[in-house]
Amino acid sequence: MTDEKIVAVVGATGAQGGGLARAILDDEEGGFAVRALTRNPGSEAARALAARGADVVQADVSQPTDLARAFHGAYGAYCVTSFWEHFSTARELADARNMADAAKAAGLRHVVWSTLEDTRLKVPLEDDRMPTLQERYKVPHLDAKGEADAFWAERDVPTTYLLTSYYWDNLIHFGAHPQRAEDGSLTFVLPMGDEKMPGIAAEDIGRCAYGVFKEGASMIGRRVGIAGEHLSGAEMATAIGAAIGEPVAHYSPPWDEYRAYGFPGADDLGNMFQYYHDFAEDFRRARSIDEARRLNPALQTFDQWLRQHADRIPIDPA
Repeated sequence: MTDEKIVAVVGATGAQGGGLARAILDDEEGGFAVRALTRNPGSEAARALAARGADVVQADVSQPTDLARAFHGAYGAYCVTSFWEHFSTARELADARNMADAAKAAGLRHVVWSTLEDTRLKVPLEDDRMPTLQERYKVPHLDAKGEADAFWAERDVPTTYLLTSYYWDNLIHFGAHPQRAEDGSLTFVLPMGDEKMPGIAAEDIGRCAYGVFKEGASMIGRRVGIAGEHLSGAEMATAIGAAIGEPVAHYSPPWDEYRAYGFPGADDLGNMFQYYHDFAEDFRRARSIDEARRLNPALQTFDQWLRQHADRIPIDPA
């Protein structure tokens, strides 16, 4: 339909953007159409979206000319950055600035910007409770997104700031799955002590974003935080164990221990979990399960997500 509102979806073959693209495509009477931005239109995920009716467009957010072409004529855009692909805050900020510039130039009527808190507002660089990283940040992958919020406001782009939560999909794709010890037992590592952490299915982030677009102008200028549930590490371990049919213990290591694990980004994530823990009440308050369910009535609980995905969690055999 020519009167459909085109939403340009950055990262349409990824976790968040893919969820939004599929949500729009699933709602044939919703009045929206998908323009799926991807660096690789020939990928399996891109071809699957095209087969369902998405307009797949080659675009790299680091290239302003790509974005100008991809945003032209669109109603809105979903904008997200990919820190974990390159671990560069400078690149993340540059990409966000490019998207904000392109959104302004294209006259987009609604942008949903996937963001997180700038932790430096609560933990200044001189605060030694956690190390400063990359000379300018406490939690680089959070702080850069929070810093980039200003780009949209400075350009007066009509924006909704979507505060996301920890992906439960990290259990599958990001090495967060339970680890098997030499004695055969399984342990789920989450350095949150007894505090509850907001979590969500990555698919539901995109579906909540679709709810924001459907609500329209009333959401512009708002910061909207979403979560599927707020769970402690012990509660997650128990749920995982029930889903896989084997007991799973929870271990909350000291943050210095976690930061020293040595995998890429361990220091960043160690600081992140410490921030989540130290400011747990504020962090949870900013992420409403009720608001997420209002935007996305099909919002999944952790148990529901596990019922669909537990067999994909890479558990080493006993």
